[in-house]
Formats: sequence, structure tokens, C-alpha cells
Amino acid sequence: MKSWMCWLCWEVISVTLSKLSLRNARRQAGDYLVYFVTMVMAVALMYAFNGLIFSRELLALCEQMEALPLTIAMASIVIVCIIGWLVQYTTGFMFARRSREFGTYVLIGLENNQVARLFFLENLAVGAVCLVLGILSGNLIYQALRAVILALFGIRYHFSFSFSLKAVALTLFYFLLIYLFAQMNSRRRIRKMKIYDLIYFERKNEKEVISKSKNRRRVFTASIVLGVVGTLFLMARNFWLGLIGAACVIVFLYGFFASFSSGVPAFFDKRPKKKYQKENLMVFRTLSAKLATMGVLMATISLLFTAVLASQGMGLIIKGILENRARQTSCFDLFIGIGEKGRDADDYREYIEKNIPLTTSHSYFVWQGENMQVMDYVEKNADYYRNYDCDTVMKYSDYAILRNMLGYPEVFLNPGEYLIHCQPYLKDLLENYEETITVGENTFRPGGVRAEDFNQYAWEGNGRGFLLIVPDEAAQNLPAAHRIYAAMTKEPVSEAQAKGLEEINEHGEYDTLYIKTQIEKECAAATAAMVFPLCYLALILTMTAAAILTIQQLSEAGHYRSQFVLLRKLGMNRGRMEKILRRQFAIYYAMPAIPSLFISIPFILNMGEGVEPGVMVGASHPVVILGVTLGMFFLVYIVYIAMAYSSMRRNVLPVE
Repeated sequence: MKSWMCWLCWEVISVTLSKLSLRNARRQAGDYLVYFVTMVMAVALMYAFNGLIFSRELLALCEQMEALPLTIAMASIVIVCIIGWLVQYTTGFMFARRSREFGTYVLIGLENNQVARLFFLENLAVGAVCLVLGILSGNLIYQALRAVILALFGIRYHFSFSFSLKAVALTLFYFLLIYLFAQMNSRRRIRKMKIYDLIYFERKNEKEVISKSKNRRRVFTASIVLGVVGTLFLMARNFWLGLIGAACVIVFLYGFFASFSSGVPAFFDKRPKKKYQKENLMVFRTLSAKLATMGVLMATISLLFTAVLASQGMGLIIKGILENRARQTSCFDLFIGIGEKGRDADDYREYIEKNIPLTTSHSYFVWQGENMQVMDYVEKNADYYRNYDCDTVMKYSDYAILRNMLGYPEVFLNPGEYLIHCQPYLKDLLENYEETITVGENTFRPGGVRAEDFNQYAWEGNGRGFLLIVPDEAAQNLPAAHRIYAAMTKEPVSEAQAKGLEEINEHGEYDTLYIKTQIEKECAAATAAMVFPLCYLALILTMTAAAILTIQQLSEAGHYRSQFVLLRKLGMNRGRMEKILRRQFAIYYAMPAIPSLFISIPFILNMGEGVEPGVMVGASHPVVILGVTLGMFFLVYIVYIAMAYSSMRRNVLPVE
């Protein structure tokens, strides 16, 4: 009888705890909307990219796509750690905010185990909702990624709403691993804590953090120096200097934010006019006091932002390299460059005639000029790598045929003139070149510059970077640099046909062989396998860091409310209070972002400029890539700022 009564009491308590957990979860949903949205998006992205791993349709597009599962899996390991940190931090933060409430529960008779179970069930309910909504949203994101990848391969997209059970299982595994670890850790902590520890937990933590504030002015100055040195080392394009630079940057960020709470007051103490100007004293004193308790967190977030901008910028740089190289080397459906003197393309032509229907083809020579006149000029005035020991020359008749094959407008060569065909990045420079050239016994004056895609990136291509077009009779007696066979096909070259050509190349002298369909597939596969995971990582990092900043800011709602109520009693109007709130928000959210910008902007520009000349042009120019990178970052960041400001403005400012 006694055991039955104990069992009944336990069941009643369990039901009560479950109801209380659900009620608290619903109550906390409004307070932690930012965290909720972030977790839903994190689960959605995990499911979407897991879907790519298990998609046979996408992996079968080409052999290079086999690298996609590995790169996404490696990115997922990093992302699981990041999301795990977010959940661990948020759970600890929620516990700190509600520790007094939990202490009260223990005080009125509940056991620590029951309070721990209550907190566990609350978070489990929130996590379950995030998981379900995340998987549903993730399927839509997966469909978008699938459409993008198919578009990269030139395949028409057909919508099909279906779930991958393997992707769901892997996402569930990741989520449970992250979530249960954080909740079990909190549960273990609650079970061991006494009533006093629960009630005064938040205050105790603040004292411990604030007490570590000695010699901060020296650290503030030293950290700035390390930040400058580290950024310069990162730009040195040397592996070991890069490692040293990365270490300096990390020390800079943690030193800067650990010392900021005293660095700012010191700055204003020496400038009393600015200190007491308008609302400066209130704004900066509030922020410095806040940063004194969260310097390490701010430094970690700033480090995450730096990683976000660097990874996103590198992803776009890689994408630009791949796309521009593919475009420059795939203007012809088939392009074969033979560098061996005296060797022709008969073995390739024989195979092509039997297996690949053509619309047109042309075999020709690129000739060696008699000097390096134009090359010297280009090398002196542009970022140009010398590849030949002479200027390269082409007959006008060959040039006209090739332009017709590519569908370019006809170009005429007037008597006594020469043309230059170059890569786009050299066009402005060579248009200003007004020198004559000598070929044999003839002298030619400039007749114009063309810069369409013309396969000028290859070693045995139509000139490396630029090409001189002269009358046929002038080039007749020049020595040959290399032979080229170019063709346009009736149908895209298949995988089997491409392998046949590659087998001939493997038995030859490793000629330059470009097959348009293969280049486009390799570019698409490399973009999917390298760029997508980097952007995936960048987005997760941005959301995680912005969510933590926003949760921290919203946690101060009570403090801000009492502050503004006092200001209202002193006669300050609502408009001026809104101005103070906006300034506090602007400085608070700018603090972790500004150091990251100072580090990542020169890093991205430097990496973009370090690529081989002629590749990063147009939409892939480093400045454009930087603009897109910053735009994508601030698009996500501003959304979080807007959510936080709207909530704070509504909840803390007194109504007039």
C-alpha cells in the first residue's frame, strides 16, 4: 500500500512537472525568439546539406562530385561544434537568468532532481519544435540547393517534394548529440547546487568576471600593436608568417576586449569635453560596464566574424577563379594545343572524325615573334607573368576563321597595321600602346585591340595573355611556337568521347586538351564541393554569433527599463531616450564587427590580388567580391539587430 501511494505521488508530480515545463516553455518562447529562430535555421541548413550528401542524383552528375560528401562532412563537424557551443551557452544563460526561480522551487519543497527534470523537459520541448520546423524548412532549402547545382551543370530543374530518411536520421543524430549533451550538463549542475547557490548564481558569476581587471591599459595598447602586426603578417602570402599572423590576431582580439572596459574610460578621462558631451557619459559608461563582464565572449564573437568574412570571401574568390578559368578555356568545344615541334594532331583528328560529329574545325600555328617588344611593355606596366621568350603571333586568316567559329563580329585588318587580341584585364593598357612592330622586313602600326574570350589562358593556347595579329605573308617565315587544333561540335561531347580523347593524350606528350563539357562539369563540381561548404559555414557562424549578441542584449531589458524610467522621471522625453538606445545598440553591435572588418578586408583584397593575372576580372574582381561578402554578412547581421532593437524599444522605453 505504501509503495503504491509513493508511485501515485510520483506520477502526480511527474504530470505536474510536465505541465509546468510546457507552460514555462511557452512563456520563454517570446523571450528567446532569436535563439529559437537561429536553431530552426541551423537545423534547416544541417538537413539541407545532409540531403546533398545522400543525393544520388547530384553525386552522379560527374566523377568530381564524389568529393562533395567529404567536404560537407568535414564542414558539418565544425558546424556541430559551433551549434553545440551555441546551445551550451544559451542553456547556461537561461539557467543563470532563472536560477533564482529554481532556488524558489527548491525552497518550497521540490527536490533538485525534480527542478533539473523541469528544466530538461522545458528545453526538450523547445528543441523538439526547433527540430521539426527545421527539417521542414530544410527540405525547402535543399530543393533550392539542388536547383542551383543542376543549373551549374546546365540541367533543367523539376521540383519534387520528398524527404531523405538518411538526411533526417543524420540531422537527428547531430541535434540529439548537441542538445542532450548541453541539457545533461545543466541537469547535473542543478542536482549538485544548494538553495543559496541557485538564488545568487548570477550575481556570483558577475563578481568573478569583474575581479579580473588589472593592468588593462597596458594590455589595451599592446593588443592594438599585435593586431596591426598580425594583419600585416596575414598579407605576406607566406605560410609560416600567416600562422604567426593568425596567432597575433587571436591574442589581439582577446586582449582588446578584455581591456576595453578600462581603455574607453581612460580615453574619455583625458578628454572631459567629450566625456560630458550630451549622452556620451551614459552611453559609454553603460557599455564599458557591460563589456567588463563579457570581454571574452565579445572577443570570441569577433573571432567568429573574422572567420565568417574570411571563409565567405575565400569561397567567392574560389568561385571566381573556377568560373573565369572555365570561361576563358572553354570558348571552343574542342581545343588541342601541341607543343612538340613537328608533331601534328592526326591521332586526335582520326578519333574525332570517327566518333565526334563536327560543325567546323581548324588547324593552325601560333608563331614566334622576332623580339619581346610588346611583352616587355606589358610586363613593365601590368601584373603579368612572362611565359614565352618572344611575342606570339597569329596569321590574320587564321584569326578571322576562329572569330567566325566563335560567332564574334568580323574584324578587318587594314594594310600596314597589326591587331592585338588580349585578355580583358590588359585591354586598357594595350589600347594605349602606340608603338610600331617589326615582323621580318615589314613594319606595322597599331590597328586596334580586341578582348573577347579566346583561350589565352593555356600554355599552348592563343598566346599567353595577348597575341599579335599580322598579315599572312608577314608571318610566313616565322618559326612555329606550337600547333593548335580547334573545333565546334554538333552535340556536347559525352563522357565516353572525352575519355577517348584523354586516353590519346595520356599516350602522347601531355598536350593541352580542353573539352568544353568536361571543363564546365569540373567547374560546377568544384564550385559545389568547395564553395557551398564555405558559405554554409559562414552562414552558421554569422547566425550563431549574432544570436548570442542579441540574447545578451535582450537579457538586459530589466536593467534598461529601470534606467529609462529614471530618466523619464528626471524629465527626459521619449525621442531623446530613443536616441540613447540607438547609440547604445550601434556601439554594442559595432564593437565585435569593427576589428573583424579591419582584419578581413585587407586579407580578402590581398588574396584576390594574389591570383594569377587575368583571372579575377569583372564580377570576380576582388573589390566586387569584397562588396558581396560584406553585403551578405550585414544582411544577416542587420536582421538580428533589427529584431533586438524592435523588442527592446517596445519593452524598455516608458510610454508617454
